[in-house]
Amino acid sequence: MEVIYERCAGLDVHKKTIVACRIHSQSRGRKVQETGSFGTTTAELLKLLDWLSEWECSHVAMESTGEYWKPVYNILEGQVQILVVNAGHIKTVPGRKTDVSDAEWIAELLRHGLLRASFVPPRPQRDLRDLTRQRSNLVRERTAVVNRLQKVLEGANIKLASVTKATGVSAQQMVAALVQGESDPAILAEMAQGRLRSKRAQLEEALTGQVSDHHRFLLDGHLQHIRFLEEQIERFNQEIATRMSHLDLVSEPPAEPLSGPSEGSSAPEPKGRSGQGTRTAERALVLLDTIPGIARWQAEVILAEIGLDMSRFPNAAHLAAWAGLAPGNNESAGKRRSGKTRPGSPTLRRTLTLVAHAAARSKNTYLAAQYHRLAARRGAKRAIIAVAHSIVVIIYHLLTRDEPYQDLGGNYFDERKRDSVTNRLVHRLEKLGYDVALEPKTQGLAVPA
Repeated sequence: MEVIYERCAGLDVHKKTIVACRIHSQSRGRKVQETGSFGTTTAELLKLLDWLSEWECSHVAMESTGEYWKPVYNILEGQVQILVVNAGHIKTVPGRKTDVSDAEWIAELLRHGLLRASFVPPRPQRDLRDLTRQRSNLVRERTAVVNRLQKVLEGANIKLASVTKATGVSAQQMVAALVQGESDPAILAEMAQGRLRSKRAQLEEALTGQVSDHHRFLLDGHLQHIRFLEEQIERFNQEIATRMSHLDLVSEPPAEPLSGPSEGSSAPEPKGRSGQGTRTAERALVLLDTIPGIARWQAEVILAEIGLDMSRFPNAAHLAAWAGLAPGNNESAGKRRSGKTRPGSPTLRRTLTLVAHAAARSKNTYLAAQYHRLAARRGAKRAIIAVAHSIVVIIYHLLTRDEPYQDLGGNYFDERKRDSVTNRLVHRLEKLGYDVALEPKTQGLAVPA
């Protein structure tokens, strides 16, 4: 088998130890290999770097084991070419499972160019990604605390949620007054603001309950927790906005592809591809905002996950697969088995699924029409995933072409097969016992292109 990298190494990374195997290919295909064990502290990782430099290793491969690969990547980044590979792609030979054999197997696969590196974004993008993910965690935690607050109110016979949201300004003022000892429903209802004042009679009835000191103690703790989380979310919003302006520097020409066979590596460059550092993050946010269902915070999460440079992905299908929104391949003996979506980026998949739900509720849009068309035949869950797949494909082309989204309209599928739709609807009316005679409109008729 052809040797691609003459000097390389494989790392088997654990929480406290790292087993490394370095290989030096000599003349006539002979090889010399040596293994070593190192700790995971910074000092030990520097020793690992020196150990690799002794043999002038140009490429190093390791598995993406949880969070343990990140300290190693931080030290070796910029010193050698690092490949963080999917652990499922490099399973060792059964019956020969040790740390040393794992490191030797990784090094041997890398030596012959049989490993494909996972996408690891540059450090500024990784930092931004950490911020957006933590903000999402804070938002979910706030939702959980609000649910616990609502549970306490229900236990005190306060039916505030039946009239307004417990997270509103008026609702929080009423709950704070309950904590301070106010129990008169009329006084509490007068705290309503804006359009909620028209529901003061309903509020007065809903705020009549049995609030004890025990309930006040719990409510006070939940209110303080909610305020703290809201302050943290606002801090993260400001920091993300600042870091987003530096994302422009992340978009750079793609690195030379690694040698060795890799799926999609020979794909031609799409016509009109851009993303070589000329687009700003604010411009990308504006482009994503033109897609139905995407708000600014969702656009920030998407950009933090995929970046600005779409040349990292060979095509839109590759990006969809990386996001975990592409159907799996499972076929044997000519029989198609389960097409369950493959694992991908959980954060990006979750965000795009939320966007798909919002797009499905939009009015007179292509994505909403696609959802309703598929939901009737395949079910709501499959339809949502299909819409999310369409959205990630749209995102790829918007960022590649630097163009805003142009919606095809809610009647796109009807106009595409106008005669078939007409015949089907006429046939349904005839089955109901009607005689149908069609006469086209003479005014305001939209003639299809």
